Amino acid sequence: MIEANESAYGKLQEIRPDFAFNMSEGLYGVSREAQIPAMLELLRIPYLGSDPLTLAVCLDKSRAKEILSYHGIRTAAFTVIGSMEEFEDAKVKFPAMVKPLHEGSSKGIYNSCVVHDTEELEKEVRTVLATYGEPALVEDFLPGREFTVAMLGNGDGVQVLPVVEIKFDALPPGVNHIYSFEAKWIWDTTDNPLDIFECPASLSPNLQQKIETICRDTYRILRCRDWARIDVRLDAKGEPCIIEINPLPGVLPRPEDNSCFPKAARAAGIQYNQLIQRVLSIAMERCGLGETTVSTSRTSQLVETV
Repeated sequence: MIEANESAYGKLQEIRPDFAFNMSEGLYGVSREAQIPAMLELLRIPYLGSDPLTLAVCLDKSRAKEILSYHGIRTAAFTVIGSMEEFEDAKVKFPAMVKPLHEGSSKGIYNSCVVHDTEELEKEVRTVLATYGEPALVEDFLPGREFTVAMLGNGDGVQVLPVVEIKFDALPPGVNHIYSFEAKWIWDTTDNPLDIFECPASLSPNLQQKIETICRDTYRILRCRDWARIDVRLDAKGEPCIIEINPLPGVLPRPEDNSCFPKAARAAGIQYNQLIQRVLSIAMERCGLGETTVSTSRTSQLVETV
């Protein structure tokens, strides 16, 4: 295990693992998820997962949305507000969704982030700017069903695992239908897990195909590698739109932790250890490495910082 902190480069330089299983999300800056992969590339150490550019782009939600929009991929209309001076000129359609531009794991996304007027919008934008020291992303609110889609592989071999649906009727009465920080980390606990997921999701063949197609296209356009989890939500017409791309998917091993990627894998008949071995094999194959070229005793794992 090598922690993804300021000592990581020296340790990697000393140990020189044959291959790195990268799970590091980093600590500081908008490029934090790209920092360890950049070190690995500098040291010419092959590793699992997407490259620094893809990781940096996907963490900047507006940059990812701009690229997808250029390629005709549906995503909610948006604006970025970096200061209260910019707020004065922002054009926002209500209801809207407010979130930090560079966060993940639902950080900064609370029930109050669905806003219905200028007063609520100003309050939430001020909160994001003050709490996270980064711009606020303001999107048109998508009113439809929400899904998360786990993907494995590269090129023509990309596998779409069974789709997971977020069941908003499992949330407390009266709250907004979003997978908020409260839903993910407060209301859903190991001792009292929310029955918030359905996997496989109940989908018509047409909707299933549309979701798989938009996720495959997104994975390819943003040059994801080995694995990723993509969040999708339906608009008012029932059309799938991309919410977010997670090239570092959460893979908590215990079913009671409600981690979506292992949940989708289990629905496909892939147990947790098999999932880890499969994505490792996928990444090693991409790097031109076979089982005989890597000494297990020297293979290091980079772990997520907390």
